[in-house]
Amino acid sequence: MFSPDAYLDYLYQEAIANQEQKDQNQLLVKFEELLGDFSGQDQPLNPEIIERVELDSYTRLGVVISTVKHLKMPVYVLIPNHEPKKKKPAVLAIHGHGYGNKALVGLNHDGTRIDGGEYHKNFAIELVKRGTVVLVPELVGFGDRKRKVDQGIGKPTDNSCYMIASQLLLVGKTLAGLRVHECKRVLDFIETLTEVDQEKIACMGISGGGLVAGFTSALDQRIRATVISGYTNTFKTSIMARRHCLDNYIPGILNEAEMPEWLGLIAPRPLFIEAGTEDHLFPVEYVHYAIERLTTIYRSFNAESMLDAHIFPGGHEINGQKSFDWIINQLT
Repeated sequence: MFSPDAYLDYLYQEAIANQEQKDQNQLLVKFEELLGDFSGQDQPLNPEIIERVELDSYTRLGVVISTVKHLKMPVYVLIPNHEPKKKKPAVLAIHGHGYGNKALVGLNHDGTRIDGGEYHKNFAIELVKRGTVVLVPELVGFGDRKRKVDQGIGKPTDNSCYMIASQLLLVGKTLAGLRVHECKRVLDFIETLTEVDQEKIACMGISGGGLVAGFTSALDQRIRATVISGYTNTFKTSIMARRHCLDNYIPGILNEAEMPEWLGLIAPRPLFIEAGTEDHLFPVEYVHYAIERLTTIYRSFNAESMLDAHIFPGGHEINGQKSFDWIINQLT
């Protein structure tokens, strides 16, 4: 009798009913506003190579760049060893919740080798083996980028998302917005790499990294193709349906559009949706619904062929059976 459930459902339905029709440019402007303003904070990149590891088919560089005031970001750069003088396409590979960017490049949290048993499946390695330069940033709040008070305690997969997100909200910013802005700075760094064909840059992310991949791609035209794995859904049936990390919550976002419409800002550029049938965080029934909504958006651009998807038997994890080849085909 005293539960707020009915009231919360009323607020959701009211927000959906009151959403005003906006064209893509209007929605993009609103999106940047909702994520928070990080303009004027950029610093010179000042890239510094701190590690170089020669592997069988590629070289792994550990690079540190400056993003915004008082923030430095570690980025792994994987460079194929074949045809060293030829410019290559690049992929911005974004991790989800866990112990950070090491999970994408074959490393455990302590730097020891791992075979890819966790849900990221070393997907940055799979992409570099296919001939692309791969940049793997560590998102703020994970791995070596946790708050000092959280370093060295708890499990390696623990994060600082709640404390960072809550403090950003108090000053009108969001953690999603900060992560997107930092990934745009990684794109600035990609533009300095002589190994990369600047006309062939893609992005791929999983889970919380799927959010960052989708939102960054929506806001930055330098990304020519995008794979979103383990995220595409609706806010109502995923983020609102369980206790998710605070980094997913953007004040006022539902007053403007639901998740498929925000991801639809990528249109008409190529977009690939990957999802597992048993994903407990992002239910497959509403993945199908989101894809239907995205299809309508892409059809409005006469670009339905630019949208593709793979719903695979599995859970909340990278699959890659179709998405890896798709992203390479888009770039080559």
